[in-house]
Amino acid sequence: MSVGLQRLRAEPDVIRRGAIDKGEDPAIVDLALALDERRRALLAEGDRLKGERNAASKRVGEAVRGGADPDGPEVSELRAASVAVGDRISALDLEVAGVEAELEEAMLRIPNPADPDVPVGTAEDDVTVRTWGELLPRVVPLAGEVGADAAPGGATWERLPHWDVAAGLGIFELERGAKIAGSGFPVYRGAGAAMQRALIDFFLRTHTTENGFTEIWPPAVVNSASARGTGQIPDKEDQMYVVTRDDLYLVPTAEVPVTNLHRDEILEASDLPVRYAAYTPCFRREAGAAGKDTRGILRVHQFDKVEMVLFERPEESGDALEWMVGRAEDLLRRLGLAYRVLLMATGDMGFVQAKKYDLEVWAPGVERWLEVSSCSNFRDYQARRMQIRYRPAPGAKPELVHTLNGSGLALARVVAAILETYQRPDGSVDVPDALRPFMGIDRIAAPGT
Repeated sequence: MSVGLQRLRAEPDVIRRGAIDKGEDPAIVDLALALDERRRALLAEGDRLKGERNAASKRVGEAVRGGADPDGPEVSELRAASVAVGDRISALDLEVAGVEAELEEAMLRIPNPADPDVPVGTAEDDVTVRTWGELLPRVVPLAGEVGADAAPGGATWERLPHWDVAAGLGIFELERGAKIAGSGFPVYRGAGAAMQRALIDFFLRTHTTENGFTEIWPPAVVNSASARGTGQIPDKEDQMYVVTRDDLYLVPTAEVPVTNLHRDEILEASDLPVRYAAYTPCFRREAGAAGKDTRGILRVHQFDKVEMVLFERPEESGDALEWMVGRAEDLLRRLGLAYRVLLMATGDMGFVQAKKYDLEVWAPGVERWLEVSSCSNFRDYQARRMQIRYRPAPGAKPELVHTLNGSGLALARVVAAILETYQRPDGSVDVPDALRPFMGIDRIAAPGT
């Protein structure tokens, strides 16, 4: 279950509208309602038949106590009637089990309705909430930074896209990655590998020492129950790499294993909020689709990411989402990367999110915004699938928690933005101040310079 039967029965129009707003077929809502009605009718019929069976059994006892021959025709006829009712009950139980399986499958395919303050529409309807930093241009006066007096004659230099910067520095290799694993699997070398490691360390240290997160180092594969719990299946199974022999999935994000840490558990109110930060390599089959963003490391099949995962009281989850977005923004500010925050419209936010923000950095070499973080509130949608509950007070009935997660941050595009923002006319790249303690260098220069 995802939206919950009680809500489905009470607010069918809201659930149906929520599916339409997300571009999903609302017929799945009607199917679930019909299956629920059928299930309840079958259960009622079963209760009626069980009553008949009990009455038939009672009549057998009364007949025997009244002196009837236990093996005589009267008692035999009564027993036969009881057995017949029992057979009908058994057949009905099988039918109920089948309807319940269909209902569960239908409920899994109903999207999470968006929060009321989420704009309705597609990507064109996303709302820019705020922008931070200077949007550096691709063409820069040689005399100095943007805004300085131009050099005599108007001499300029042009920022290169990150793949050309990387080629000059020798810090990642796409061709050799393709030779090893196929396209979309970059190999980082030298300072490129050091920057990957430094960013992961910087992100995790900030989250754990300043933001109150507990670090998790989870498995890089999950089982189908875990993928179903967070909503990757049945919605996104085609985007996941499958280890078919063992029925395992390579993680598309640390959200999947980390959120499942508390599947089928009851937390105490004093445990909340629970905040986890985890690094994993991430694997996505759909990345690098032909014709778009295939150059460089903007769309790859394997990338590194630090994920924030929160478990919150329902009344706190709205504020928790804003707080989590702020933590991702803080990392971008420290790296000195210009960015914007977008509130995603219903049709651009995904199947399981109730509210979602995207953070995009400005990449001046390609003059484009690059998504580096998505921060989402799922309300109780994932928790219902995974039965993650908390006890509001000692002895109180357990209730569903709210789950949230956000990238803090995704590395491939952060690296691209750093290379394009901090490149210099001589082909070298300055290391952002925040990364210098982790990399041990101030500048990445071409080999031999």
